[in-house]
Amino acid sequence: MNFSTEKTEHYTILKVTADKLDSTVAPDLKSELLLLNKDGVQNIILDLTETRYCDSSGLSSVLVGNRLCKNGNGMLILAGLQPGVKKLITISQLDPVLTIVPTVSEAIDYLFMASIEKDLNEND
Repeated sequence: MNFSTEKTEHYTILKVTADKLDSTVAPDLKSELLLLNKDGVQNIILDLTETRYCDSSGLSSVLVGNRLCKNGNGMLILAGLQPGVKKLITISQLDPVLTIVPTVSEAIDYLFMASIEKDLNEND
């Protein structure tokens, strides 16, 4: 298996354990993201620490996850991007579209801050 998941009450960490997020792994990632969405998971932290390479099919699966989370009033946060993966996202001009943080712990903090901000805005 190219993934591991860690579920909590507020988010799920989906760790990609594959070295390459390419056409052999991307369909499985897309399926995993769809299953999490179907299970009602709104917030997903995609841990890409171990992924050194990503191609367009891998990027496509990330964008599917991003759309699913947004449609469910949640967030997809990318953490631990390696230089090659980060470069592809930048070249594709997707860095403004995707939420990217350096580490998983920062992604967790980001989620909680966004949740607090959302609650404050709803109470205004």
